[in-house]
Amino acid sequence: MLHLLYIVSFTILAFIAITNLIRNLLSFSVDRERTYAGSSLSNGNRGNRTYSSLQKDSVPHPELLDSKGKLIKEPLLVMRSINVEDARQQLDALYNDSPAHKLENQE
Repeated sequence: MLHLLYIVSFTILAFIAITNLIRNLLSFSVDRERTYAGSSLSNGNRGNRTYSSLQKDSVPHPELLDSKGKLIKEPLLVMRSINVEDARQQLDALYNDSPAHKLENQE
């Protein structure tokens, strides 16, 4: 009897989750098609601009700019592969330089 209760309750929860997912997908697709009125636009066609076109006119985040103020075209995260010993040495150096390690050595 308890197994049947679990199956029914999880079926109801799964049904609610699926309907919520479909509802969110539909609302996002409607939001994407909606036009937004920009407050900084000075011309007469304020309502004809979409969110993506307003986003292109916006100022980029300062971390995406170089020292001259131009957009960076290269990837922001470059990972290089290192071997285990190099990684261990770097972690040991960070640990030895940490304030908590210095406090332990003083005691």
